[in-house]
Amino acid sequence: MNDKKLKVIDLFAGVGGMRIGFEKAGFEVVYSNDFDRHACQTYRENFGEIDEKNIKDVDVDQIPDFDVLLGGFPCQPFSMIGKRKGMDDERAKSFFHIIRILSAKQPRAFVLENVKHLRLYDKGKVYDRIKQNLEFVGYKVREAVLDSQNFGVPQHRERLYIVGVLDHSIDFKFPEPRTTSEPLSSLLEKGVGEIDYLSEKYYRGLLNHKRRHSKGGNGFGCAVLDIKGISNTIVAGNMGRERNLIKDKPNKKNRWGIRRLTVRECARLQGFPEKFRFPVPMTRAYHQIGNAVTVNVAKAVANVLKKQLIPLKPVTKQNILRPVVPTLSKLTSRELQKAAAA
Repeated sequence: MNDKKLKVIDLFAGVGGMRIGFEKAGFEVVYSNDFDRHACQTYRENFGEIDEKNIKDVDVDQIPDFDVLLGGFPCQPFSMIGKRKGMDDERAKSFFHIIRILSAKQPRAFVLENVKHLRLYDKGKVYDRIKQNLEFVGYKVREAVLDSQNFGVPQHRERLYIVGVLDHSIDFKFPEPRTTSEPLSSLLEKGVGEIDYLSEKYYRGLLNHKRRHSKGGNGFGCAVLDIKGISNTIVAGNMGRERNLIKDKPNKKNRWGIRRLTVRECARLQGFPEKFRFPVPMTRAYHQIGNAVTVNVAKAVANVLKKQLIPLKPVTKQNILRPVVPTLSKLTSRELQKAAAA
């Protein structure tokens, strides 16, 4: 078997969760890009250089040849949290630059990650358009919602993974889920300082807020976890931290011992290694972890893809590609949408 490493590029790289997973599976990252300067600060601290240009300004001719494109393109336009503008959001239009790069470079495969609600947005019309664009540039596309708790970390986190292969003879199958063996308690730090505990006044406010919502018939509000079980989804905003409270040792700040999960505990729930550093303020570190791809899930997907792409074989462009494809790399997002709808 050819032991040559498959090369990948990491777009919308964030702090590198997808990268770590693919590197653990034996892939080599040859190019990374993100336009969030704080995420780039953390990425550089842990991996080295990253291209900080907005993806619309990235020249495909400057991207080295690669086998697999990775992309956790912005999820906020499709998330249940926020305004959910869908494709009307400028961040969502970044997706069409993925199409631009795929059409120009024609890598053997791609792996994209987003919130699971992307498939349901606007009655499925948005995802249908996304899939049509990916198929338009020659790829056989498969998608699945994978839950992080089924891949070795005690976190309930459902995310949509989209995989495309240029060789249509490949029938990609997503990795089979497995039961998490370790409970949340196994990832907790010992001797946590008071900074991570909630003040009693703040905690009472959270409880009152939860009661008001409960009377209205919904389940919004804080949650104290059973540490023998799993966590709720780690998300970027405060709500995610308040939905992942635990009862630890009582102290002067909180007689009940109610505290948030620490940055390191959240990083562990996302599968990040202990040596991974966050050279940013604590609030930004939480935000970055909440936006990250779970390392364990990325590795599981990468392992399956690797078995199907190795040994390396020449892949010819699919004859379903239309004559317009070679010019797509030079089109704007709006022009790409028009071309894909033609």
